[in-house]
Formats: sequence, structure tokens, C-alpha cells
Amino acid sequence: MVALARKTLIYEWRRFLPAMLAVGFAGLLQLLQIALVLGIFGSTSLYITGSSADVWVGYPGTQSVGQGRSIDADVASRILMDPAVERVEQYLWVDGDWRGPRETGGLSVFVSGIDPSANGLMFSRVLPLALRRRLAEPDAIIVDRSDLQQLGVGLGQYATINGHSVHVVGISQGLRALGGINVLCSLDTARRIDNDPTDNGPTYLVAKLRDPAQAGQVAARLRGDTAFGPYTTWSAADFASLSVRYWLFDTGAGAGVLFLAGIVFLVGAVITSQTLIAAVNGSVREYATLNALGVGVAALRRVVLEQAFWVGALGLLGAGLLGIVLLLLARSQNVPVVLNLPAALACILLVLGLAAVSGLAAMRSLRRADPATLLR
Repeated sequence: MVALARKTLIYEWRRFLPAMLAVGFAGLLQLLQIALVLGIFGSTSLYITGSSADVWVGYPGTQSVGQGRSIDADVASRILMDPAVERVEQYLWVDGDWRGPRETGGLSVFVSGIDPSANGLMFSRVLPLALRRRLAEPDAIIVDRSDLQQLGVGLGQYATINGHSVHVVGISQGLRALGGINVLCSLDTARRIDNDPTDNGPTYLVAKLRDPAQAGQVAARLRGDTAFGPYTTWSAADFASLSVRYWLFDTGAGAGVLFLAGIVFLVGAVITSQTLIAAVNGSVREYATLNALGVGVAALRRVVLEQAFWVGALGLLGAGLLGIVLLLLARSQNVPVVLNLPAALACILLVLGLAAVSGLAAMRSLRRADPATLLR
């Protein structure tokens, strides 16, 4: 009966083509939506995933990098007491008000003060070494290429942040932020830009371990010692996950995306089931003939489910090929899209689940596959 399902699809492909297109379109929407969600909300953890630090030290209760508060710089000596820690580095986050050479209105920028040395931990995975060295110049900044038009600035031009003059010494890629614009500078420049009198220390301390695999254990060991004031620690992986979960579930921004994903699945299931039902109805006399020849209804149901599986697989193949092209196009236009293996597998399971639901709905049409219909 499995061979019958495949042969029916081959010889009656025009009848099943609308169902394949419906599944493929729904799968394509799911694929692009997952890639956009990972890209947009993943950018909230760029500061962590784009850096080579293994342990982060910050203010208790912080749920995202942008929510950090200043901590005592003396905490660094406590962190260095741990034998697993190789080096500690300061990271300063400053909320800035941008004024460019061209009128752009008020723009909020996220200023990241980092160590510009060649072995600096912050943004080491996304910032080329040649650009990093330029940050050692006084009042030098680096911005993302995709933000140039919004900032109204170009390479070598000057602007002001919080009333302090800065100049663009480099343009990089992969620094795009959610809800603002990332600006990189040295720690000294960031301190001059920071006009908040309550900031009397770094926003975070980041640590490099001799064995990165021990990040979770070291973070747990360092956490809770209040001798140097209030602070807490996270492994880089835990802090990145915490930031993404906060933006995805706690800010309300992710709720709309998840709701839309459910709507896409529901609409795709309805359209696909209707097209499969129409295809089964078109073959009802053939099914009735098979039933009259002794093929049971259970076997016919397996044929319909097999057809639904192949419809889903072929639709998924088309969606995958077109999705790759669209994702490459999106990346070329600096659209934040990310697709990893777990997300791709989740998309495949969603599409196959959609096809299975549609197949179950189409099986109801087999009630009309009665041999008596051949006499009409």
C-alpha cells in the first residue's frame, strides 16, 4: 500500500500540488520566522557570545547585559584569588545620546567600553584585531556598517555622545543591537563619555579561565561571597541564555512572535488539510474500488497518511531550498537571521506535524469510499 501512495502522488501530482505548495509555504514562513527570532533576540547576547570570557561578574538580579549596574572594581582581586581564573578584565556599559554630523534626531546608543589590547576578551570573536587596536586612540569609536545611515556618520567623521566629542575610526560587521545601536570604544573613552555620577566602577568584570569547561563550577564557587560588596556570577553560557529568555518571554516582544508562529501553523494546517481532503475526494471512486476488492479501511487510511507524509516531505524540500536563498539574501542586506541545527530540526518537525494533522483530517473523507458509491 505504501507503493500505491507514491504512485498516486506521481500520476496525480496536479491534484496534490496545491497541498505541497501549502505545506512548503507554511514551512518557509516557519523557517524564516525561527531564523529571525534567533537573529533578533540572539543579538541581545552578542556581548557574551561575541566575547571569549568564560565567567561574567555583575550586579545581583541582572537579567540582561543592558540592565547592569556598576560594581566595585576591587571585586577583581577576589576573582583572581581563584586558582582557575587566568585573567580578569573590566567592561563598562554606558547609555549614550548620539548627535551626528547630520541631523538625525535623538538616537539612543549603547556604548561598550572595552580593553583595546590584542588579548582583550570583549568582542574578541566579532571585532578584527586591526580595528581593535584603533580603539587605543583617544575618543575613538567603532560602529556597525548597518547603522551608518541611521547614525548619519561615516568613517573618519566626528560626532558627540553625551556631549563628548568622538570620531569614527573603524566600521565593523556583526555588532547590531536590539532596541539601540552598539558603539565600541576603549575603557578610558567610555569613562569620559559616562556622565552618570553614580557609576563609580565597571558594569561587569569578565574572566578568562584556564579550563573553560569549568565555567559553571567556577561561577558557582565565586557566587555568594559578599566581602567585596554585592555582586553575582554567571557562566557565559548561562548569562547568554538568561538574556535571550528575558527578551523573549519577559518583555512581551517574544509573545507576539510566538503567537504569530501559532497562527502560521494553524492556517497552514487548515489550508493543507483542505487541499488533501479535496485530493482524497477526487480519488474516492478509486478508494471505493479498492475497498470492494477487499482492501480494508485501515489500509486505505495508511495510504492517505503516507500521501500526507510525502506531501510534507516534498513541500519541506522546496521550502528548505527557497529558505536558504532568502536567508543568504537577508544576510547580504544585514538582516539579523540565524539558523542552527536544533532550530532547523524543530522546523522540520513542525512541518511534518502539520502534514500529519492534515492527513488525519483528510482521512475523514474515506467514509465515502464505500463500494456502494460505484453503483451511483
